[in-house]
Formats: sequence, C-alpha cells, structure tokens
Amino acid sequence: MSIPQEGGGPIEHESQLAEYLAAGCKTRDLWRIGTEHEKFGYCRDTLNPLPYDGPRSVKAVLEGLRDKFYWSPLMEGDHIIGLTKDGANVSLEPGGQLELSGAPLDTIHQTCDEVNQHLREVREVADKIGVEFIGLGAAPIWRHEQMPMMPKGRYRLMTGYMDKVGTMGKTMMYRTCTVQVNLDFGSEADMVQKLRVALALQPVATALFANSPFLDGKPNGHKSWRARVWRDLDPARTGMLPFVFEQGFGFEAWVQYALDVPMYFVYRNGVYIDALGQSFRDFLKGQLPALPGEVPTLSDWADHLTTIFPEARVKKFIEMRGADGGPWRRLCALPAFWVGLMYDQSSLDASWDLVKGWNAEIRDALRVAASVDGLAAETHGIKMLDLAREVVAVSEAGLKARARAGAGGLVPDETHFLNALKESLDSGKTPADELLDRYHGEWGGDLARIYEDFKY
Repeated sequence: MSIPQEGGGPIEHESQLAEYLAAGCKTRDLWRIGTEHEKFGYCRDTLNPLPYDGPRSVKAVLEGLRDKFYWSPLMEGDHIIGLTKDGANVSLEPGGQLELSGAPLDTIHQTCDEVNQHLREVREVADKIGVEFIGLGAAPIWRHEQMPMMPKGRYRLMTGYMDKVGTMGKTMMYRTCTVQVNLDFGSEADMVQKLRVALALQPVATALFANSPFLDGKPNGHKSWRARVWRDLDPARTGMLPFVFEQGFGFEAWVQYALDVPMYFVYRNGVYIDALGQSFRDFLKGQLPALPGEVPTLSDWADHLTTIFPEARVKKFIEMRGADGGPWRRLCALPAFWVGLMYDQSSLDASWDLVKGWNAEIRDALRVAASVDGLAAETHGIKMLDLAREVVAVSEAGLKARARAGAGGLVPDETHFLNALKESLDSGKTPADELLDRYHGEWGGDLARIYEDFKY
C-alpha cells in the first residue's frame, strides 16, 4: 500500500480535484512503466512469518538493504517502515509483506532489470539472517492470528474498520500479495479508453497469473483466492465500476466516485488521524469531524485516492490491480502483458474491440469465473483460455510494434517477456494448477514443501 503523498496546497475549488488527475496527462514520449510487486517473508527454519522486529525480521531486512545497498530510510516515528532510492520505494504491507514500488522506467527491459536487482539485493540480505521470500497470491498455511502487524498508523486504523464493511478485509491486508503495473495516459480520452480496457480485461490477468489455491493449510476451491478476497472486502471501494463504461465518463466522473468513497484517515505531521467512514465532501466544506474547520490539501486528496481499491484505478496514472503475486519470471510478464495492450494504439483499439460488446453482467461474471477456475473459466459463452490467447496475441503485437530493444540492441523487442504466459496458454495451466498438481502428487498433501520449492 502507498506511502503518504506529498506536495500540494489547500484545495480552494472542487475543480482542482479533476485538474489534479488531468495533470497526469503526458505526451507519448514520456509514457513510463512502474512495476510493483509484493512477497511474503518467513524464517527459514520455522517457516513462520517474519515479525517486525528482531534478528530475523522485516526491520532487519530493511536495515540490511539500507546499510548494504544505500537505500534511504523512510520513518514513521521511531520505526523504519520503508526505503527509497532512485525513484523507487520499498514499503511494507500490513502483515510484513515486502513491496517494491519501482521507478517509472522507459522499457520492460529496464523494469525487469530493476525487479531482478531488487530480488538479488533482498536475497543477499535475507540469506545472512536466515530469512526467505516467496511469491504467492495468498499465504498458504499461516492463519490470521499468526500474522504480525507492521507499525504503521494507517494499518491500525484500517484493521479495526475492515470487519464493519466486509468479511475479508483483514485477509486481504495480512495474507495476500499482488503484482501490478502503473501506466500513463496521454489525454482524458486516452485515459477513458485505457481504463475501460483495463477493467474489462482484469479477469484475463487474474486467470493468467492465478497463484493462490491454498489458504489455512489446504486447497480453497479457487485458483485465485486473492481475487476472491477482493469481492467481499468493501463494496464502497472495490469492484468493476460499471459507471466507467457510461457515456460521458472522464476525470470529473472519477472525482465524483472518489468523493463518495468513505475516508480512512488524514495524515498530519507524521500521524494518521482517524477519519474512518467520514466524507471527503464534508472535508471540502471544512466540516470533517476529524479536523473541524480545516480544509484538505491536494496531498490529502492524493492520499484518499490510494484508499480506493477497484480492479483498476486512476491517480495521475492507471494501476492494473488484478494479478496474484508470483514466481520470479512472471514478475516481468505482468508489465509486458499490459504495456503491449496499452502503449500501442492499434493494440489498444483491438483490445477495446474485444470487450466493447460486454455489459456489466458479463464483466462481473468473468471476474468471478477467473477467480474460481483460472484459464478453465467459462461464462456467457466466453472461454477464458480462448480469450486469453486472443489478448496475449494482441499484447505481443503491441510489443512488436513498440520495438523497444534490449541487451544493447541484441534483443529486438520486449515480446520474450510474454513467454511465461504463452507457456500457460499452451498447457492450459495457471501457476495455481501447477501448485495443486504438486500438492496432490509429489508433495503428498504436505503443503509445507511449497516454501522450499517456490522460494525466490
């Protein structure tokens, strides 16, 4: 989850909210790729999740990265809760999941190099203290009561609120991981087309990257339990957002939606002030109960936008949020998948042609089916495997058209980053299917073996 946002004075007119989003518009030559991924850390000998403090802990990993690789610390009070360097951040999820929020980079070659460098650094630090990391969409064995809480005020507030608005919010916070990519838009019209395609095709990403078939030590009946969790988290801030597909959608419509999402907090002087369930509309009027008489800043608006969790969301860029955390080589496949669809106009148009005839019922049904059955999903006459093949082919064409070379020009484009997905399409199996095959086969139902076999 996001670190506190910075910059921006008091909001004097509501129009500034849409202007803030519109300020994200960039010319094509400035479009960048920002990849984020989360991973679970655990003690090598006990297989238990990492506590925040101690010799084998999240704090020890952060301090190791700081001291050995010259990351600058991010503090909340006396606690180190993140790192920053060269436009990238390392941050903590509520249960100690470690997240890399990558710098905005020009090519997938660069963003993959960044991911690989980060994982090498983490492994070097972790090896010395008896810690491992693993990429999965959900913690396979650990129960909620085993999970630590990171010392971040935002998470303390959210934890207490989750049970009031849904049934799975705390599971999301403490026992899931994702990989996502942040992409730019050139204009309001470009944002609209990209967001519509992003929302409609998130179920394809969910299916291709499904990697969470276990919870509480046993199969859970879903290929992506992480995706299942998001369906019962908080209906006010999640979902497929049918209003995005209505005529006239744009920045202002997103603002009106976001204003109706209940607040979590206001961040002031290093402290998260409880504003749970309160209204940003009241805040604009100086009538927020948490801060009576005070009006918000643009930083408050930016913070509020980070508390909205649909399958794709708008800030000054668009976030693709539908994929499970996964193995090393798939971390580069996710940005490749979406860049191929979004950053070539012919591919973006072809993607829209695939989905423009769908209604909200079909989009929601695909979301559910992808969570349950992955690439084997089928609903409303749509077979997910066939759809995924079409979408990956469109993405590959987009990457070829981009023709961004790597390895000093030896690699002509970025299409090879899709190879992991093409292997899934050839076999019809997601990572979750491979995990289940091992569980029912060579592991003999011993789920603890997942840690050794799938650690980074």
